[in-house]
Amino acid sequence: MRALLLTIGFGVTFLMAKAQQNYDANLIPKALMAYASSVVRFSEETITVNDLDNTTFHLKQAITVLNKNGASDISIWHNKDNRIKYIKGAVYDVWGKLVRKISAKDFEDSYAGQDFSLFEDSRMEHYTSTYSDYPYTVECEYETNSSQSLEFDDWNPNRGFGIAVEKSLYSFVCKPNFKINYKEINTPKKAAITINPHGMQTYTWEADNLKAIRYEPFSPDRDKYTTIVKIAPAQFVYQGIKGSFASWQQLGQWNYDNLLAGRDKLPAATVETIKELTTGITDDKLKAKKIYEYMQRKTRYISIQVGIGGYRPFLAADVDKTGYGDCKALVNYTSALLKVAGICSWYCVVQAGSKRSSLMPDFASMDQGDHVILCLPFKNDTTWLECTSQTIPFGFLGDFTDDRWVLACTPDGGRLLHTPHYTTAMNLTKRKGDFMIDAKGTLSGTMTTTFGGTDFDERYEIINEAHTDQVKRITEIYPINNLTIGKLEFKQDKSALPITTENIDLSAREYASQNAGTFYFKINIANRWNHVPDEVRNRATDVYINRGYTENDEITYTLPAGYHPGKQPYSLSINKHFGKFSARLTIKGQLLTYKRSLQINDGTYSKDTYQELVDFYESVSEADNYTMTFIKDN
Repeated sequence: MRALLLTIGFGVTFLMAKAQQNYDANLIPKALMAYASSVVRFSEETITVNDLDNTTFHLKQAITVLNKNGASDISIWHNKDNRIKYIKGAVYDVWGKLVRKISAKDFEDSYAGQDFSLFEDSRMEHYTSTYSDYPYTVECEYETNSSQSLEFDDWNPNRGFGIAVEKSLYSFVCKPNFKINYKEINTPKKAAITINPHGMQTYTWEADNLKAIRYEPFSPDRDKYTTIVKIAPAQFVYQGIKGSFASWQQLGQWNYDNLLAGRDKLPAATVETIKELTTGITDDKLKAKKIYEYMQRKTRYISIQVGIGGYRPFLAADVDKTGYGDCKALVNYTSALLKVAGICSWYCVVQAGSKRSSLMPDFASMDQGDHVILCLPFKNDTTWLECTSQTIPFGFLGDFTDDRWVLACTPDGGRLLHTPHYTTAMNLTKRKGDFMIDAKGTLSGTMTTTFGGTDFDERYEIINEAHTDQVKRITEIYPINNLTIGKLEFKQDKSALPITTENIDLSAREYASQNAGTFYFKINIANRWNHVPDEVRNRATDVYINRGYTENDEITYTLPAGYHPGKQPYSLSINKHFGKFSARLTIKGQLLTYKRSLQINDGTYSKDTYQELVDFYESVSEADNYTMTFIKDN
């Protein structure tokens, strides 16, 4: 958890603090002004491990805010185990003259937990600057004390887009016998290791004159191109529990032995229920499916993060009694139910999110995962379960935890496993429509769309709503004026590669515009690409496409008699290494057939590819908004 956050106008947060120096904004090197909304004038972060249950974090830092998109707020995270010792700071004008001092009484304390949590003990001390005569400088110094040594903040001097750095220092201070592992990512200098006058070993990293990073569409994760140092202890204490690790195997063993073992006991009545539920089923995977669906019906997800509860699951018996739990608790509970049926399962820590982010195979640390899923290691048929959803199909993860390294915590220690990759071909949206346009330009007909792979959840937010709400949402999704829905239904095939099917009967007045005996209408009725990425000159980062997918559309229109095309039927085909696109119109009598195919391939591509990508999407957008003309016969 970050100890200090600073919020900038476009939503990026990062650390702040104090420094004693001349804050005249005119002294900022000109080379650091490009793309910058803020400049870190000086930053020094120091972590001191006084003992296994006593660590101190000290920060002093000053940031010059150049414009309204720059830094404005200071926020310091704390809870009962991470206590703030003091806060002080000041605001300076453009010339570096003191405007006002900042003290603890200027901060407002508020709840800092997640909206979906039932309860968290996270709090935030928050300060909002009312000074707006740009540029100005905010400085802050503070110190916190923590009773744990399991995880430490990363050093990342470029904490957001538009932030330049004059000077940043990061020091880790400990007794010589306190061993650490650390990983340096894109660091301009390696660690300087010294012994200070008090006999403490000090690791120091330094960065100077880092230019601001601008936002670039289709960028890789920031750890691919920014400076980061990660530190993990070889031995630690967390909530009074001692441990040590130098590898994922050892960390997984500590997790299992101290956080999981013995928490899978179930009431006798529930044990009997599971036995009855699986009676007569000989296939273990079918048993697991039956048990998983039982768990989904019985429980609901609620997040509770207090103390060691941030890492340790509730007892399985408590979840069985209350019917709720967070991801850890529901995974542990599901595992306990499966154990009754003799089915092995592994509790797996993962970094979740639609943008794929893996645990680092070569560096073990406790802070790399934020979610838990369940692995069933069937022979030649490893199966994965997301236990926080009442509706997700058995054996399907979706785009929240797919295609990444995770840590399985087993009785024999930790194992790094890789979750399934849903390929470009699997992530398929397929649409078929059959329409008629009458002499008044009114459109009517039917359309069926199937969503597969990670697209299965494309209608997740509306599929369980009331029918009237579904109709309202669908009219907002499809770019059809005067749209009226006659029938709307959804079906779901919840196999391991699930499919959502949407069936619509629809009509639309004046879909085809008329003028002097001529019809005009857009051929692509349902799937128009309008998000062309911005032009970027002198791009710095590679092009990264997070997830591949395929779209196939076939739409037919029966046109009124007595009209002929006003221009030649449209045809386009583009083939690039990052994707393919084709669109083709054919006309046979009164029947117009439109076929469209878009394929995007996930992967990392050279930054020189970016302009090709922009041109590609521009061509797709033009084709998707193509208007066909039909002229009345004389």
